[in-house]
Amino acid sequence: MRALVFETFGGPLTVREVPAPDPAPGGVVVRVGASGICRSDWHAWQGHDPDVVVPHVPGHELAGTVTAVGRDVRRWRVGDRVTVPFVNACGACAQCAAGDPQVCPHQTQPGFTHWGSLAEFVALDAADVNLVALPDELGLATAAALGCRFATAFRAVVQIARVQAGEWVAVHGCGGVGLSAVQIAAAAGARVVAVDVAEGALALARQFGAEHTVAGGGDGVADRVTELTGGGAHVSLDALGAAATCENSVRSLRPRGRHVQVGLLPPAQGRPAVPMERVIALELQVLGSHGMAAHAYPELLGLIAAGRLRPQELVTRELGLDEAGAALADVGRTPGIAVVTSF
Repeated sequence: MRALVFETFGGPLTVREVPAPDPAPGGVVVRVGASGICRSDWHAWQGHDPDVVVPHVPGHELAGTVTAVGRDVRRWRVGDRVTVPFVNACGACAQCAAGDPQVCPHQTQPGFTHWGSLAEFVALDAADVNLVALPDELGLATAAALGCRFATAFRAVVQIARVQAGEWVAVHGCGGVGLSAVQIAAAAGARVVAVDVAEGALALARQFGAEHTVAGGGDGVADRVTELTGGGAHVSLDALGAAATCENSVRSLRPRGRHVQVGLLPPAQGRPAVPMERVIALELQVLGSHGMAAHAYPELLGLIAAGRLRPQELVTRELGLDEAGAALADVGRTPGIAVVTSF
């Protein structure tokens, strides 16, 4: 199969022929119809994830068609149109039994623990637990954006932060996750302040429902958010994953506000100075959010079918696999979500 491969961390990203995968007994192989290019893929390429072993094929946001089924799989057949969360749970541990497969200690992740979806085919584990059936009317490019960025933002806003209508929500970082969070929070009736260093990203944030936008990258971001929200946000999300955005998010909150950490914070890039004295004095909540389980997708898919959420509007570029390497290397420089749809 054709795949995007890197042999060294931070090294060349090239498309070449590699062996196609076979399904595990409980897994499937999917012919990839669409695969997003995400900042997490950039972290894998940079060597920030200890699970990644070179040579490696990145890619974890995917949608496609089942082409091979392991002998123990019961729920899926060749020809099924599917997507999958980026966390593939084991389905047998205490966390999975409790309904929390997104924190499964035995999880696998395509594009991290094994070769990913920036290829013609990808292997997925524990298919009966992890696969999500796609409605016929949902395009594969849109469905691919759900596997990480949109579904991650949905869980962070709706299920972790429990955003309520009328609350102020600050979103720090308006990449794919952040723009998704802006749209989802606005659809929930929240008032949104979006923060980013790029005017193009802020323009999209306004298009997707942000009431105010703030230029990031300098001092005074938290003060500006506090001013615009009349005392601080009820909910603030670090959707980028950087020391500065994490700290700004916590400092943007009003008393008893909720900070949600969504963007990855690889230790190799430095640890944030979280102002814990402020957390104590204002009784702030500091929450983590890690993807979304397959069993939670029906609510999201229902809102998309009803037109209340529009993830298709966030897909701003469809690319061929030969363009994927350059897009991954430049991730974050062009607003919106890039999806590979030609392999």
